[in-house]
Amino acid sequence: MSGIVRDPPAAPGSRTRAGTRPSARTRGVAGIDPGRLPGTGRSLAAPLLLGVAALLLWQGAVWLLEIEPFIVPGPLAIAGAFLENLRNVLDAAAVTGANAAIGLVVGGLLGVAAAVASAAAPVLDRLAAPMVVALSVIPIVALAPVLYTMYGADQQATRQIVAGIAVFIPVYVNSLRGFRQAAPVHRDLMRSYAAGTWQITRSVTLPSAVPYMFTGLRIASSLAVVSALIAEYFGGPVGGLGKSVTSAASSSNYTLAWAYVVGAVLLGLLFYAVTAGLEKYFSRHTARA
Repeated sequence: MSGIVRDPPAAPGSRTRAGTRPSARTRGVAGIDPGRLPGTGRSLAAPLLLGVAALLLWQGAVWLLEIEPFIVPGPLAIAGAFLENLRNVLDAAAVTGANAAIGLVVGGLLGVAAAVASAAAPVLDRLAAPMVVALSVIPIVALAPVLYTMYGADQQATRQIVAGIAVFIPVYVNSLRGFRQAAPVHRDLMRSYAAGTWQITRSVTLPSAVPYMFTGLRIASSLAVVSALIAEYFGGPVGGLGKSVTSAASSSNYTLAWAYVVGAVLLGLLFYAVTAGLEKYFSRHTARA
């Protein structure tokens, strides 16, 4: 005997090679193959179900406990106020969104530029580290009034600067780490092929840093909206979601105030979705694990 154990012969009509259809045991309910369900649908189903369940519990608690609107209104009342004042919510969101977008773009570009300089010259990194730490601990509630005094209460510049500072920190930290991910042996290999500095940066440094840069941008996208909204609480021109929330709350229209809060949530989700889409677009050639 040769000692080789052979597989039993396949039954007539069966197919055992890769690419065959799964057996009935591997199919789900009603013969549906779970592996064929869209990945996006599977990833969105659980959060949507959880959100619907939370809203139902919220509305049920408001009804059963008879909670007053000044404590917390129900989702149905908030949705009604949101739809009735949709135009005002959109106008306020446009003001806050414009300030947050300017802060996101300017702060992101400055963060990436500073990270490039710090990665090229370690002495700059050591000099910039204390300043970055100081910026990260400055409270917005203290910074906004000072900037309003400097630039005037009728200017949007304060809100944009506050958003830009909030964006700069995560973009700088994550980008700097990304620029340091390229192994020195890869740069040495490029130099052995007579590659210039720009060719090394384009072919080695940037590809390894792109995921880190977009990680910082995704974090900063929500921070830009939150920072611009908070800066609106402490003065500045009329307009914006922050001003609208305070105006509605001061007139005891708490349901309308919550409607503007919903507008702020949707604006933050929009910023996050746009940055996530850009990350997917620019990382489309990255090999999947």
